[in-house]
Amino acid sequence: MAEQEKVLGYLPDERPSTGKLLLYALQQVIVMFPATVTVALITGFQVSTTIFASGLATIFFILITGRKIPMYYGSSFAYLTAIASMVAAEGTVEQIDAWKLTGILPPELISYAQFGIIFSGLISIAAGLLVRWGGMKIVEKILPPAVTGPVAMIIGLTLAGNAMMDAAPQAGQPQVVWIISLVTLLSTVIYSRKLKGFLGQLPLLLGALTGCIAAVLLLLIGQGNFFRQISQAALDASSWKLGDGSIFALPAFTLPRANWAAVAAIMPIAIATIPESTAHIYQLDIYVNDLARKKGKPDYGIDRMLDRNLIGDGLCDMISGAVGGPAGTNYGENISTMAITKVFSVPVMAAAGIIAMIISCFTPLIKVIYGIPVAVIGGLEIYLFGAIAAQGIAILIDKGVSMFDSKNIAVIAVIMTFGLGVNYGFGGNIDFFGLNVPAIAGAAILGIILNFVLSIGEKKDVQTVQE
Repeated sequence: MAEQEKVLGYLPDERPSTGKLLLYALQQVIVMFPATVTVALITGFQVSTTIFASGLATIFFILITGRKIPMYYGSSFAYLTAIASMVAAEGTVEQIDAWKLTGILPPELISYAQFGIIFSGLISIAAGLLVRWGGMKIVEKILPPAVTGPVAMIIGLTLAGNAMMDAAPQAGQPQVVWIISLVTLLSTVIYSRKLKGFLGQLPLLLGALTGCIAAVLLLLIGQGNFFRQISQAALDASSWKLGDGSIFALPAFTLPRANWAAVAAIMPIAIATIPESTAHIYQLDIYVNDLARKKGKPDYGIDRMLDRNLIGDGLCDMISGAVGGPAGTNYGENISTMAITKVFSVPVMAAAGIIAMIISCFTPLIKVIYGIPVAVIGGLEIYLFGAIAAQGIAILIDKGVSMFDSKNIAVIAVIMTFGLGVNYGFGGNIDFFGLNVPAIAGAAILGIILNFVLSIGEKKDVQTVQE
């Protein structure tokens, strides 16, 4: 019993003290912030609205899933091409010119996209209901560990390029940028390994702080200012401002407007997020159960909540789309953070959602979080994205996937090669008979099809051997 009490970490139904909870939650926000804001900046969605939508959707996700699954809902990169194609097809020349000038989509185009995003949620909901009615046997047939494991791996490995681009000097920046990213990376790893107790559960927060200190020191000795500034255009629009909006401004909420072209462009992309979301739930399950065993507690069975997870994802797409945010998914970065820190507390994730919503309303807070140097983010990403890939390997090991089975080898090989090949050879998307197929989605679908084809007659073969 004494040994169990020494085990650090929080399981989904455990709540840290208020002070610890807020720090853990802030750590989760810092981890999700770069990707969520980047999606907003690329698509032209309002930054503050996007941040607010991610926090709101996270809170609803927790409620929808019965407060049992600790996940953070953030904006997904999978929808970038679909939104861009919708804008190109439906936007007028004046609207597109305005987007190029300000970096913000005109409200009418955001409203069209919202309509498509809301409908995309139906895909995940349908998948969740299929799992609920058909049971886990359907999941095991369609998405076995031989598929979800390598999918998780390529999620991390396809992001490796982004991590290194963020960690390396940007155009025109001096080589000293490497100092910031390496200090961030090494300090985060050291903190996660060497710090004990409470501080040992804050390695990413402390690592980001250490990287920022390194950036300040470089600024003081005249090596350059590496802190970022968010454009004023990305902050100007709001539903209501206090004074000039420099302190407090409500996000710019917009209402969806019917547009079936947006539905046709955006809705199918939701199919791509299902294997990714499934891989995430398996990743989380492995690490939660490992901590539960160490604490002498029973299996939490998170992998058996896949139906709730998928339904939650779909409803969160609808919630985000309803207020003017992009479509999203549960974040692998946040799962990696939990795996590293052993803090799987649902109340922490709920607090992270609330903090995100508060940040979205206070302009200085947005500026501070956004202002973190790109190199600091890159240093954290090297660790986090690598951890996502490692979790894919953990799925294969934990589920006992035989690497001597020719079918498994074929499925894993095709998924890995297609996913990484399309990402690094074709920039993330490949033209397949006129369809613009994303790397991860294409790899997952190809793996599912191949696994199905190779499974035909498998039982018959086993019976023959037994006879």
